[in-house]
Amino acid sequence: MVLLLIAAFILGYSLIAFEEAIKINKSAIALITGVLCWTIYSLLSPDSSVVNEQLTQHLGKLSGILFFLLGAMTIVEMIDSHDGFDLITTRISQTDKRKLLWIIAFITFFLSAVLDNLTTTIVIVSLLRKLIKNQHDRLFFAGIVVIAANAGGAWTPIGDVTTTMLWIGGQITTMNIMLKLFLPSIAAIVVPLIVISFKFKGIIVRPAIAEKESSGTLTSFERSTIFFSGISILILVPVFKTFTHLPPYMAILGGLGILWVVTELIHGQKTETVKHSYSVVLALRKIDTASILFFFGILVSIAALESSGVLTGLAQWITKVTDNLNVVVLSFGLLSSIVDNVPLVAAAQGMYSMAQFPTDHYFWEFLAYCSGTGGSMLIIGSAAGVAAMGMEKIDFLWYLKKISLLAVLGYFSGAVVYILQNELSGL
Repeated sequence: MVLLLIAAFILGYSLIAFEEAIKINKSAIALITGVLCWTIYSLLSPDSSVVNEQLTQHLGKLSGILFFLLGAMTIVEMIDSHDGFDLITTRISQTDKRKLLWIIAFITFFLSAVLDNLTTTIVIVSLLRKLIKNQHDRLFFAGIVVIAANAGGAWTPIGDVTTTMLWIGGQITTMNIMLKLFLPSIAAIVVPLIVISFKFKGIIVRPAIAEKESSGTLTSFERSTIFFSGISILILVPVFKTFTHLPPYMAILGGLGILWVVTELIHGQKTETVKHSYSVVLALRKIDTASILFFFGILVSIAALESSGVLTGLAQWITKVTDNLNVVVLSFGLLSSIVDNVPLVAAAQGMYSMAQFPTDHYFWEFLAYCSGTGGSMLIIGSAAGVAAMGMEKIDFLWYLKKISLLAVLGYFSGAVVYILQNELSGL
């Protein structure tokens, strides 16, 4: 049974990694893999009723992550549909390549920390199309955006899905993870920027400004209201969890309800057609539901490996090979450049118990950093990379030649900063 489960998981993951080559959406493969793993486990288990109970328990945990993603993605879609992000994009006038690269990288870094790395990548790559005409320059900027988005997402509970998983699982707390990972995450983007600044010179040529079609129904007040309301809701999610001790998905769904009411009040006197175009109902239809199903498929696959004891055996094997936590966690980060970091973190949560590594332990903090930034080393190693790859048609080998070394330098620089920070200052 164990060999069949591992084979099914590896096959599914291989197909996901080569999504572009086989032309099959990774969400479909992830769902099939998840169901197949549990089917194998159930058929070959001596007691299927126990398997059903385990699946139900895992589903309770998974639903928290899925509902959180659903609410967060809808809020971001509402901001975007109201042109809220224009408040940021219209203020960028720099044309010097190096200066613009630093500006874009830090906007991405901090925006990713507040929103999430996937959404931020989509927003910033869309912005680059309005700022940069030359495709080669735009591809290079997009590669740096991937590094910045993953680095920015690693140090807050809502910035990266893996950090969110650790936060929801109780392995990390909000203020502690932000304090411990801010400097390492900064290093992960600053080092690549310093290196590239020596050879990245010139002036950016902007594309011709096309006249924007306007519906004439949005006012500056409406755009600002939705933007600041949405951002405030996302920022206050960790605060809600800290004070109420309720799971984050309760905060994000409550916040979505509040934004829904605000939207209804703002557009209440408009025609039904206009109201619908700015409604939460339409936003729910437009969000990337396929990504949510992908996460579900992957996480439920990992749950099957955990319940069947595969991950426990793997943890025991790793412990025999090495007891150096730095080596173990750095290896997880390197692996996340080949496969998605979501299953790697899910595997770690199943392999190592809270009794072994309690909340805010060095292991969980370092894992959050490495799993969040390690995926930047290859274009397929993170959700942000896959999004940029699809939007700008970035070639795998081009990214490997132009961006991967920069990502590797940033990854290990941040890791060194974290280790030294822990050893020298005790932070």
